[in-house]
Amino acid sequence: MSILNSKTPTGDIANQWSEHKAHLNLVAPNNRDKIDVIVVGTGLAGGSAAATLAELGYKVKAFCYQDSPRRAHSIAAQGGVNAAKNYKGDNDSIYRLFYDTIKGGDYRARESNVYRLAEVSGNIIDQCVMQGVPFAREYGGLLDNRSFGGVQVSRTFYAKGQTGQQLLLGAYSAMNHQIHLGKIEMYNRHEMLDIVIVDGKARGIIARNMITGEIERHSAHAVVIATGGYGNVYFLSSNAMGSNVTSAWKIHKKGALFANPCYVQIHPTCIPIHGTNQSKLTLMSESLRNSGRIWVPKKKEDAEAIRAGKLKAVDIKEEDRDYYLERRYPAFGNLVPRDVASRAAKERCDAGYGIEANETGEGVYLDFTDEIKKKGREVAFANGDQHPSDAEIEKLGKQWIEEKYGNLFQMYWKITDENPYENPMRIYPAIHYTMGGVWVDYNLQSTIPGCFVAGEANFSDHGANRLGASALMQGLADGYFVLPYTIADYLSADIRTGKIPTNSPEFDEAEKSVKDQLNFFINNKGTKSVDHFHKRLGIIMWNKVGMARNKQGLNEAIAEIAALREEFYKEVMVPGSADELNTELEKAMRVADFLELGQLMAIDALHRNESCGGHFREDYQTEEGEALRDDENFAYVAAWEYQGADINKEVLHKEMLEYKYIELKARSYK
Repeated sequence: MSILNSKTPTGDIANQWSEHKAHLNLVAPNNRDKIDVIVVGTGLAGGSAAATLAELGYKVKAFCYQDSPRRAHSIAAQGGVNAAKNYKGDNDSIYRLFYDTIKGGDYRARESNVYRLAEVSGNIIDQCVMQGVPFAREYGGLLDNRSFGGVQVSRTFYAKGQTGQQLLLGAYSAMNHQIHLGKIEMYNRHEMLDIVIVDGKARGIIARNMITGEIERHSAHAVVIATGGYGNVYFLSSNAMGSNVTSAWKIHKKGALFANPCYVQIHPTCIPIHGTNQSKLTLMSESLRNSGRIWVPKKKEDAEAIRAGKLKAVDIKEEDRDYYLERRYPAFGNLVPRDVASRAAKERCDAGYGIEANETGEGVYLDFTDEIKKKGREVAFANGDQHPSDAEIEKLGKQWIEEKYGNLFQMYWKITDENPYENPMRIYPAIHYTMGGVWVDYNLQSTIPGCFVAGEANFSDHGANRLGASALMQGLADGYFVLPYTIADYLSADIRTGKIPTNSPEFDEAEKSVKDQLNFFINNKGTKSVDHFHKRLGIIMWNKVGMARNKQGLNEAIAEIAALREEFYKEVMVPGSADELNTELEKAMRVADFLELGQLMAIDALHRNESCGGHFREDYQTEEGEALRDDENFAYVAAWEYQGADINKEVLHKEMLEYKYIELKARSYK
């Protein structure tokens, strides 16, 4: 084990980033076209990084497995993006955003990175407005804000329920301009399957053309990984079905440390699971918690009747409803952080008060009745009607909701065939974001020199839990305002290096390794599909490394995943060939990585004898059922070093977390 150096600048935290930038080495404009940079992933982090680096003059190769960068999973983000602009005049500030993020992450994030994130957040909004992102605006034309969980101010900028899509279109437009100018060479439908290291530095990748099956060599002076998170290790998650960990895991196996893999976010407002053949879950934006109230019946017999189809939500009287978040957390109510809201929902459902008609009753209500009445009355008054009828109030209130959340309500209606304007939404927590990822220093560089990691793919600025609307903030901050500065410091030594050749032994070895693995799966004589193993892995992960964990379950998960992995290599069947479009082959390669990662996640969760954020150990909780941290023994980032096929032998390295500007204390939202 070693103690990791984060390369955090010294001095006052408010000046660290500006002082650090002032002393970074530069690459002169006339030398930048001598430098090649590979960017893998074209979501908000990768797309913004590729566009910015190309605009600066570097020669960029961008890779995505989708048919277009517009299809990156960032498009699915609904609710908004945070920034400390204090447009609502409710005393927001850079420090308050910094504080909320550290507290929301349960004091397990690096102070310097989080402060920098808060500091550049305002630039993100300005940049995106200049790109034409259609943020919501108030009547007078100013940008509008709303609240998200874990904060007591309104700092979330949004574009209805399509914020991720609109921000991605901004980054995509910037990329397209550089593609048109010949500064970005775009490789759609290509998947990175290995990184190439020459003389200890990242110098290229091995990629597979997913249409033809051709294996390609691509060289560069630096490689940027921006491929998102690994939530699909659980099979069912809110992630796109193609989202995977392969790029991040491949660099891990070549020397990049993987940090805090057990930190996984459970999102509280997902449409409940409805069947064993379901392939993914659908998220309802956290922004809905601004207006909806979450409840379950107070009486078990009412919950049982609802599950049996004998009662509906509207049949439960107001006095018989348990608004449990408002009851337990009066200061924040329905806007507690995601991990807190998720565990509270699980507790009520485990106690028998769930309302979903499935075996476990896993579901609670998100009810907009009160908001419809409140907003309907406000709109009527604004229109000059001081004595509106109940019917008019309801009509105007529904119109207000439709204007604010219309596409989200439409999506819910189409998926469930239930009218959310008339009946409460049914929701339940599900796997969403991952706070763990590749360990990076302050410059976003991994432990492989020349390999940088941005956005959700790195171990992030969010600690053990991400506050809502901060994923988009981190992705764009990394790509637009951090990486272009820090990567130049590294690249400044390469202006005389020249083109990196691809006919070297290192490229030969990496390509052979990839082809050997592809051929193994094609030639394996198994009898079971890839999904068969992925679903079984997901069940183990959800039941034993999911919303609540304990020592016995984690030990069982480690052993069960190891056995499943062994069976996978013996019994998996991949039809077709490697030299063609073959989605089953793609999945086999990804699930092979998920099996290894899943085992490491359980190992990481087992070693961390505390509860913090999304990592909740049932054997470490307060009398009130809240997370019980151990700051004396676990105030560190756990970064794991690959040691070979036996995941149990990974070596733990620690980055000790020091808090100079925020006091460590128990999180309370009451």
